[in-house]
Formats: sequence, C-alpha cells, structure tokens
Amino acid sequence: MTAPGDFPATTPIGSRVEAEGYVAMVCFKHGPPQLHGVELEWTVHHADDPHRPLDAGQLSKALGVHAPATLVRGSPQLPLSRGALVTVEPGGQVEISGPASASVPRLIEDTAADAAELFSLLATEDLEPGAHGLDAFRPPRRILTVPRYAAMERAFGQLGPHGPRMMCSTAGLQVCLDAGEKDQTALRWRALHNLGPALVALFANSRQRAGSDTGWASARTEATFGTCAPFTEPPPLDGDPAEAWARTAMDAPVLCLRRGDTWDAPAGLTFGAWADGALVGSDLAVGDPAGGRPTYDDLVYHLSTLFPPVRPRGYLEVRYLDAQQGDGWIAPTLLLTALMSDPALIDQALAAAEPSAGRWFPAAREGLDDKLVLQTARDVVELGTEALSRTGVDQDLITEVGTRLHCIVDDTQRRRAS
Repeated sequence: MTAPGDFPATTPIGSRVEAEGYVAMVCFKHGPPQLHGVELEWTVHHADDPHRPLDAGQLSKALGVHAPATLVRGSPQLPLSRGALVTVEPGGQVEISGPASASVPRLIEDTAADAAELFSLLATEDLEPGAHGLDAFRPPRRILTVPRYAAMERAFGQLGPHGPRMMCSTAGLQVCLDAGEKDQTALRWRALHNLGPALVALFANSRQRAGSDTGWASARTEATFGTCAPFTEPPPLDGDPAEAWARTAMDAPVLCLRRGDTWDAPAGLTFGAWADGALVGSDLAVGDPAGGRPTYDDLVYHLSTLFPPVRPRGYLEVRYLDAQQGDGWIAPTLLLTALMSDPALIDQALAAAEPSAGRWFPAAREGLDDKLVLQTARDVVELGTEALSRTGVDQDLITEVGTRLHCIVDDTQRRRAS
C-alpha cells in the first residue's frame, strides 16, 4: 500500500489532517458488492488435557512449513491446499484466512477443506482446536515473543485484565464483505452494526473462562470491548462512516512504535498527535529517518492494531462473532451473507434489527435471554433463512443451515416458556 500520489510507504506524514484523508480513502473502497471472505480462528489445546499450557515448539512442529514467521523465524509460511494462510495469535490461537471469492459455494468449500487440513496438522502433535470463542480452560499466556505483541500486552495490561484475555484467550469468526457502492456504504455499515447484538447472542458460546463461569453468554465480547474502550467498542453511527473512522483512528492510542528492539509507545500518544509532530525534537526522533513523524507504513500498521466490532479495511470485516465448533461457522457466514445480498433485503434487515440495535452489552451478557435481542434474532433468522438461496449454495446446505438457525431460537423460546 502506498501513500496518496504514489509516495513511498516510508514518506513522513505531515499532519493529522493528511493522515485522516488517507484513512478515509483506503479503508472504504467503493464498487459493486461482489467478493466474500471468511477467517476462522481457534484456541489450540492438548487433546489429552485441554488445561495443559500450549507449547510453542509443539505448535511449530505441527504447522511445519505453514507456520508464520511470528512463530518460526524464517518460515516460508506456505498456504494450505486451497490457498488459506495460517497465522498464529499471541496465545497460540491459530487462524486461517483464504482468498476472497465471488462464489459463496466455492468460499465455503475451500475454507472447509483448509480447515480440515489444519485440524489434521494439529492432530499430528496430539493437538486439537477449541470449540468456543474463549479459552474455557486456561488463563491467558502469551507464547509469541515478537516486539508487536510484547508492546501491545504492556499497553493493554495497564488498562485492565481484558487486553491479555483478548490477545491470548479469544477466538473469533470473521466474515468479510465489500463496502459496496458509495451511496450504499453507510447503509451497509449501519446494518452490520445494528445486526450485531442479535448475531452476538445467536452464536454466543464463550461463557466459561479458565474453568469458571463468567456470567456472560459471550465473555469473548466482554473481553474485546473491555480491552481499550472506547476504541474496541461499537462506534457512533452518525455521519459519513469513512470520516468517522478516520477520526477514530487518529484519536486511538499508538500501541506499537516500531523503532528499535522495543516497540513501546509513549503513554497517551495518539496517532493524530504523532502525525501533528508530538515526537519531533524528542529523544525518540534522534536517528529516525522520518524525523519523529509517522510514515504511511506506520499508519497502515496502526490500523492493524485497532479492534472494533466491524473493521473497515477497504472491505468490511465483521469481527463480533464467537468462533464456532466444527463446521458451525458456515451458518453465521451464510446468514450474514444472505442478509447483506441486496439493498432491499438490507432495508428489511435494518427494520428487523431495530428492537435490539445498540444492545451490545445486554446481548453479550444475557444472550438470547434478553427479550428484545431474542425478538430480533427470531425475525433476523426468519428473514435470512428465506434468503439463503441468494448465496448460491445447494439446497441440502440451505436446509441444514436453516434448521440449525431455527433450532437455536426455538430452543431458547421453549426454555424461556418452561
């Protein structure tokens, strides 16, 4: 990625205004919504004892040539058979990210094949993927020793216990969708957020943490929102999304100052202040080719350290879903893809989501036991299952996913009525 006007990524940024303009330009790219993507993440456990701490060497051996360089220095990080790259999070969670596809059936088929291949690799070392969005057995423990995660851990640790949990104990399901045409982007942005509380509750499975009941249906959401509030919480939805996100990125703290061996940033430094010259003339500017200012490469890196529930990356990356057991990721992926498949359907989804829009914390705590969240989930499931054929997957899978989604809602309603 290069700076505006094809400047090199190492070009210093002259002001906050300049940085904001760049963020607004690159984070929301417009065009017909055509591509779909999915990223799957799991905690990793010893098959004979999920409580036992994970060993980085054993995980490295299992992944072999597919391991990322953050785990094995110099690794070629070869893709899996269908094209997905394997990455590893600070606590040893593994993630696969395949190429975006215009074909949802192809996306499902390729992702399922690469997930199966990853599970086979883990099994060679008697390791297995977790079944929840949060490590239900072990406290957070960082096994990656790269400067990025050391700096982030120290920064988050000063804010409370949730940052280390988010970094080392959580696993999510990410669904990636195009931002759409310019006149539709704000609508798609709002819909993905307003649907969030119901979808968080519908697929919540992370109540247990390190052997204890948290009291939250999705303690993963609790950890994520609490990591670096308000920047990890849902944003205000008024105004232009690109401009609002650019302001948020500027106001967010710098977590990694990539200068030297230790990447700790000065406490309280925001990217906007850095761009406006806060470090010019300081000791940190000595020997810095950029003279104490951030470069465009620094800005791109900064954006990668922000963890909102929906992150704009040119496309829209939905990050608020708990990881699902086995092939359970297919149902939320198809549901969200179907709901976002047409502007008229998005309007209906927004209407269905209205009762619980903004109820993120009740949804994460109570799950579908929250009356308004359950009402929305029921209506969203009804609307989405009727539109599953829009995804192009075969009828057997449509029936299977529809049955699974209705069962989640129906089981909750029966339990509440008993």
